[in-house]
Amino acid sequence: MTSNNTLENITGTILLAGAGKMGGAMLTGWLSGGLDPRRVAVIDPHISAEITALAAKGIALNPDVTTAGQVETLVVAVKPQMFREAGAKLKPFVSDKTAVVSIMAGTTIASLEEVCGGAVVRAMPNTPAAIGRGITVAVAANNVSAQQRAVADALLRATGSVEWVNDESLMDAVTAVSGSGPAYVFLLAEELARAGVEAGLPEALATKLARETVAGSGELLHQSELASGTLRQNVTSPGGTTAAALGVLMGEPGLRDLMIRAIAAATKRSKELAK
Repeated sequence: MTSNNTLENITGTILLAGAGKMGGAMLTGWLSGGLDPRRVAVIDPHISAEITALAAKGIALNPDVTTAGQVETLVVAVKPQMFREAGAKLKPFVSDKTAVVSIMAGTTIASLEEVCGGAVVRAMPNTPAAIGRGITVAVAANNVSAQQRAVADALLRATGSVEWVNDESLMDAVTAVSGSGPAYVFLLAEELARAGVEAGLPEALATKLARETVAGSGELLHQSELASGTLRQNVTSPGGTTAAALGVLMGEPGLRDLMIRAIAAATKRSKELAK
């Protein structure tokens, strides 16, 4: 069963709580993937004009429990700090047949079960989901059925690829690597441009070179079957300019040590937020 067929075959209501950047990106992916707009309801106190316009296609906006219908899947895309308040308002929509899919960072399955109930899937997407190139890691509670997991997979896959894990404790490291990871890449582009200016390039040119280099290299990495280390070696001539720069970046202390420390710090913070 493919993702698109799963979306097309959904017969219950998909209730999206929170239609901000990530929730909105997911909604766009669902509709382009064949989900019937009449199967979608959105709850958000501040619905954008773009989401409001979708009401003409059949999407229900801010329904109450009586008009929402049988909620097959509740997708929780609110800010984590707002979850306790928002979750209490969402609980009446959840029955013992409802799957609850959360994309909130640092919010455990146990917390979701306590506040919302239902069969919980905890997921961690990242911001490239906005252009359909995200990566999401998901973990399901023991009471999630195969059908509920298939629907959750289809909904999450609408914005990119999906990986499933069985150990929820891995989600803190997932958050540190892929959830926060785009910020590290953007920082690389930022600092590469800054270094270019220090080397004498005009700022506009340095910025363009850095952005296009990072974006193009990412696309090459995406399309190539070679390991990232092999791709790095392929552009590094012995004794050349790239080797000179990598000697600094891979020295002691170098990028490896910095990245290990950065991921450890983000993982630690994720565990703290989950308490």
